[in-house]
Amino acid sequence: MGIQDIIEGKKQWRAHVARIKALPPDYRIVYKEMQKYLFKVGPVGLADGPLLPGIVDFFEEGVAAGKGVLELIGADVAAFCDGLVKDSPTYADGYRESVGGESGAHEK
Repeated sequence: MGIQDIIEGKKQWRAHVARIKALPPDYRIVYKEMQKYLFKVGPVGLADGPLLPGIVDFFEEGVAAGKGVLELIGADVAAFCDGLVKDSPTYADGYRESVGGESGAHEK
């Protein structure tokens, strides 16, 4: 990763944060909770993948349609997030595989 990549990444992140700040307060609160949850769950490639910008796109569409954030995602934020990443590999999956693979080698 070169300097240009780092600079471009920072520009993209700042633009992303500006989009979040432009959302109504209830949307911002829910977005931050979703972001915290997703960083704990740990889908691989979260930081530079399409998931977080996709959530902002979805939220901006909800705002434009005049809907409240909970009308879009429901009352259970964690369940909504789980649905978003259900088919995505997570860091926990990788850890389980590495531990499972090692234990299987020791059993022989």
